[in-house]
Amino acid sequence: MSDRRLAGRTAIVTGASRGIGLAAAVSLHDAGANVVLTSRTEEAAVAAAASVGERALGVRAHATDDAAAAECVERTLERFGTIDVLVNNAGTNPAYGPILAQDHSRFAKTMDVNLWAPILWSRLVVDAWMGEHGGTIVNTASLGGFVVAPDLGIYHVSKAALIHLTKQLAIELGPGVRVNAVAPGVVRTRLAEALWSEHEDAVAARTPLARIGEPQDVGSLITFLASTDSSWITGETIVIDGGQMIGATAAADAAGRVAAG
Repeated sequence: MSDRRLAGRTAIVTGASRGIGLAAAVSLHDAGANVVLTSRTEEAAVAAAASVGERALGVRAHATDDAAAAECVERTLERFGTIDVLVNNAGTNPAYGPILAQDHSRFAKTMDVNLWAPILWSRLVVDAWMGEHGGTIVNTASLGGFVVAPDLGIYHVSKAALIHLTKQLAIELGPGVRVNAVAPGVVRTRLAEALWSEHEDAVAARTPLARIGEPQDVGSLITFLASTDSSWITGETIVIDGGQMIGATAAADAAGRVAAG
């Protein structure tokens, strides 16, 4: 039986030309939704939409561009008539290295894309549709929002803030709009490539489910949170990491026991 959980509904997915965003768009489309995919370039957005299916539209809209975001929302309503789902997926991490080694430009870019953009897009869709008709918002956070690690401090801080923003918006927009987040661990994406490309086997060995994540794993969870299957869930951030967090904790505990003799 085909998945029609989202038949007749429309979703906007930001940062959807590849990785988790594209996987989410495919999953939402497979569940029956019309899907609008955004990217920084028209070419990438249109190509991604073509790969998804006939009910997909590609729109050039950088996540932090107010005018482009507003135009995307307008085009979505003109084309499909509703905006029932927003996936705030666009993310960046130009601030690699110790926090105190970062300049304001890299800090600001990280916070603008990872934190301000979800606020911008949420406001636009709530004002244009969801405030009156209801809907669901899903934010792409990160396992990094719960942990600390060398050289990823600014990124992790931005995702921790996004997790808190998810709770805040759930309070402010309920009951008509549900707001949740997903927190992926190491997933096979370009953004996370430095975390797995040269040591995938080692990462998998520390993961109870013995593999790194695939974008489709996260896309399926996003579709669940966008559907009525999750109708009594809001303000939550669901970790999807194959057990990487508990695997790392177990490894640290074992190392501590060895060091203690």
